[in-house]
Amino acid sequence: MLTLIIGAVVVIFLTIGIVKAIDKFLPSKFKSLVMIVLWVLIGFLGYATFMSVYGEIKFNKLKVERYKIVIESLKDIRDSQLAHRTVTGKFQDNWENLVKFIDTAEYTITQRRDSSILDVELTRRFGGVETFKDIIIIDTLGFVPVKDSLFGADPRYKAMMNVPVGKADEKFELQAGFIEQNGFQIAVFEAKVLKALILDGEDKELIIKENQIVSVEAVNGDALKVGSMQEVNTNGNWPKNYSSEQ
Repeated sequence: MLTLIIGAVVVIFLTIGIVKAIDKFLPSKFKSLVMIVLWVLIGFLGYATFMSVYGEIKFNKLKVERYKIVIESLKDIRDSQLAHRTVTGKFQDNWENLVKFIDTAEYTITQRRDSSILDVELTRRFGGVETFKDIIIIDTLGFVPVKDSLFGADPRYKAMMNVPVGKADEKFELQAGFIEQNGFQIAVFEAKVLKALILDGEDKELIIKENQIVSVEAVNGDALKVGSMQEVNTNGNWPKNYSSEQ
């Protein structure tokens, strides 16, 4: 894009130079026609240059707007997955099952309190002198529906698998499983959508450029995602300027 703009500007200045040369040296009978053609060419190149710059500005504005919408869906997915892990110990790789979980699951509300009980073994060893040991007692206080805790009365979780902008009828890719770390099996998940689907219908060259971007203030890579199947990570790959939270 930058090369095209520079080339167009160079051609415009060359054409203006040619116009001046023609005005000075070309015979009068040809001058008017050639001058008209050249000024039309200058106008066309100027317009093309402006549209190239303006088109990229419009693309970047639309990109940010769409990314922010998609990020909100990815945060809902992450919240749902974290709730699933809290209750079941693992993440979910099936949309239908994840929605069913939100509809039916409950958090257990507990309270931890310190207490002490008679240590029978030590009491025996000390010849009947009562000896106590400290323990922690966990009391179950009640249950809270996961749905109410995460979404209240909002039913948006039922459509969280659908990519909300871009190409119609697309769903987020969802994976879940375990990876080994320090001898332990750790639950992981990943939800993602390709940028090309989010930006469907826009300039293909600008989409290719967006896929190759590397910047601390941009979404790097060819997809917008949350979580990872390669490492223990439940963050999104977007920078803070796209969202108030990761």
